Amino acid sequence: MSSSPRAEQTREVRTLPFHHVVPRLLRDPVQALAEIGMEADGEIVRLNAGTFRPYVITHPEHVHHVLRGNSDNYVRDGAFWRPFRPLFGNGILSDGASWERSRNALQPMFTARHVESLTGLMADAVADALERLDPLAAAGHPIDVSAELTKIVNSTLVGIFFGDRISLAETERLLPAMERIGNAVVLRIMLPLVPKAVPLPGDRSFRSAVRAFDDVMASLARRHPVAPRDGDDVFTLLCRARDASGGELDSGFVRDNLVAMFATSIETTIMALTWLWPQLAAHPEVSRRLSAEIREVVGGDRVSAAHLPGLGYTRMVFQELLRLYPVAWMFPRMVVRREVLGGVRLDHGDNVLISPYLTHRLPSLWDRALDFDPERFAPSREERRHRYAYFPFGGGPHQCIGAHVFNTMGQLIVAGLISRFQPEPDPAPARPRPAVTLRPRDSVKITLRRVPEGVR
Repeated sequence: MSSSPRAEQTREVRTLPFHHVVPRLLRDPVQALAEIGMEADGEIVRLNAGTFRPYVITHPEHVHHVLRGNSDNYVRDGAFWRPFRPLFGNGILSDGASWERSRNALQPMFTARHVESLTGLMADAVADALERLDPLAAAGHPIDVSAELTKIVNSTLVGIFFGDRISLAETERLLPAMERIGNAVVLRIMLPLVPKAVPLPGDRSFRSAVRAFDDVMASLARRHPVAPRDGDDVFTLLCRARDASGGELDSGFVRDNLVAMFATSIETTIMALTWLWPQLAAHPEVSRRLSAEIREVVGGDRVSAAHLPGLGYTRMVFQELLRLYPVAWMFPRMVVRREVLGGVRLDHGDNVLISPYLTHRLPSLWDRALDFDPERFAPSREERRHRYAYFPFGGGPHQCIGAHVFNTMGQLIVAGLISRFQPEPDPAPARPRPAVTLRPRDSVKITLRRVPEGVR
């Protein structure tokens, strides 16, 4: 691809007709987009959904250009982002000056050095939470993975990110609100040109969920002028933030970023770990190797930060899990200025869809693209692929700042769980359903068996 897309000659973009696109999207949006991506195989195509016609971009070179090479020309705005504005406002999930202030304020929380300093606290919190699963293992009944992971992640990350600013009771109210939002907004995204004044199913549930977040986060944010300025939790970092002239930022800035950090840190961790168990059930050889590594490294100890360097295969399993099931599965953007990309002219206001879920499944990029194979991420093989063939955390300026926290947290939970229990996943396959994050269509169940002392 030319390093200067503006200089490229244009071609007629292949547009998938209405009768080919819409019925498939209505039946199963996630599967439909995955099939469209594989059929296009890196070519930019346009979807004719009536008056709404987004471009689908999957080739790593094109993804690199949009997310990094010319990211200023592709902003978080347009039909796919507007339904979320009442929830996320103008914080870290926005664009422009608001995003830049937010990122500068929050960055100290997510430096590698700071995350390493928190790893011991995370490990202790995870180990404590896992001990509370003993009665469930003794009962021998299947458990809902998402529900139990929610308790573990909630008790761990809320304490680290928010200190004692938000109670567990408050977060337990926010988690179902987050789930309602993920489901309620789908129709607004699929019908982006329907005016707000026209009610759609899910609108009332969305407004109720936003009110729940406002009750907790906006109430906390209004206290920020008198909040202590020492500490390194998210709330304190936001309270210390200043605008370009050195002035204090208002409570709206604090509220928007508190909501975004809660939603992105807790929701994404829970959903990613939920996808693990169906894959282990379908691939017993991966499950055996993962369990063997964890029991050799952790043994009968409580999981700790000291165990992480020895969990090489566990990291590979996580990387492959996020290849097939990236939780943030869609990165929509809106074009600011006309330019040519991949021979296709993109005009101001056009919507483009970038999805790691699609790119990660392209047969031209990945051998046996739909197979779950952690060996793809063996150190000797990683350097062979394009940087944007694999981007579960996005890329460029908007790359997720919490990726290191997520990876650390996920490995601690899985290592602690498998060292303490023998999880027996339900063999039923899990299928994704459309939501803000990539969620299984049905609840994922596992049965926990206590690992005998002699085995650990």
